[in-house]
Amino acid sequence: MKPSRSPTSTFRLKHFFAVLAARNIEFFRDRAALAWNILFPVLIVAGFAFAFSSEKMDLYKVGVYGEQSGNIESQERFLNTEHIQFIPVTELQPAIVKLERHQLDMLFDPVQKRYWINEESPRGYLLERILRGTDAPEKFSRQSVTGKAIRYVDWLIPGILAMNMMFSALFGIGYVIVRYRKNGVLKRLKATPLTALEFLTAQIASRLWLIMAITTFVFAGTNLFVNFAMFGSWLNLFIIFTLGTISMISLGLLIAARLSSEELAGGLLNLISWPMIFLSGVWFSLEGSPSVIKQLAQLLPLTHLIDGARAIMIDGAGLIDIAPQLGILALMSAIFVAIGAASFRWE
Repeated sequence: MKPSRSPTSTFRLKHFFAVLAARNIEFFRDRAALAWNILFPVLIVAGFAFAFSSEKMDLYKVGVYGEQSGNIESQERFLNTEHIQFIPVTELQPAIVKLERHQLDMLFDPVQKRYWINEESPRGYLLERILRGTDAPEKFSRQSVTGKAIRYVDWLIPGILAMNMMFSALFGIGYVIVRYRKNGVLKRLKATPLTALEFLTAQIASRLWLIMAITTFVFAGTNLFVNFAMFGSWLNLFIIFTLGTISMISLGLLIAARLSSEELAGGLLNLISWPMIFLSGVWFSLEGSPSVIKQLAQLLPLTHLIDGARAIMIDGAGLIDIAPQLGILALMSAIFVAIGAASFRWE
């Protein structure tokens, strides 16, 4: 009787490359899936770039730093002005960066009697006139900054790319492996010397380079007519996207490790992917959300991928700055692959 093979027995590169090549050929033959992976993010980016290209804003945004002095009439009058959103600020330097990026229209410090505006922002000019129009008995010192505006599409693009990578990773791996199992492909592969680890790592490598190639093509193509803001390193952005994609692929492998029903697999993949879309900050920031929502979002790999990518593109963060996101994504990937390989079944 032939002894059973351990899912993580000897890893052979020859087997790995054979499965990798077969999976790549299969993907490129499915032209409909290939076209959709390219067109879907392009259409979303183009739509949002057009919809949010207007400079009109319903509300002014003023960051309020420090404790408010309620006994000063002018401050009460200014802070009670309608159609202005006053946002509490606890750290000064990050708030100044947001002002430079036009994410805040003014930064106001009622305690130290000072304020900051962006010289290139017409909203800052109007808010300064409103503040001065309170006829305050005391004088507020004026500080000025400059910087390029961050459009909504600039903030959105990391989330759109990450979302497309998530769908491609989860369904391109999880759903395909379940289909292999249902159609008997895995059963036939079981009769070969191929191990589960070789098979799974080949699937990860195949999907990884395909996703990264498509994402690079989509980003470069849309950037030609949208011209996204990019304050960080392209290499750092590539690293966070690569590690985030590995984490998503590994999660898809974990889901598909034992399932044989395509319907059940599709339901579970949707159950995982859609909460990630809404809780990971793809479309809107989680600032101001309940703490339980923020804590739940930290359990999702998409959250750390988007946070790291936005930090690089918008804030110019380096690898040290996004080290927590990189570490969490690497840990999640290792856990997902280990559990998936250990629990994998061929039939």
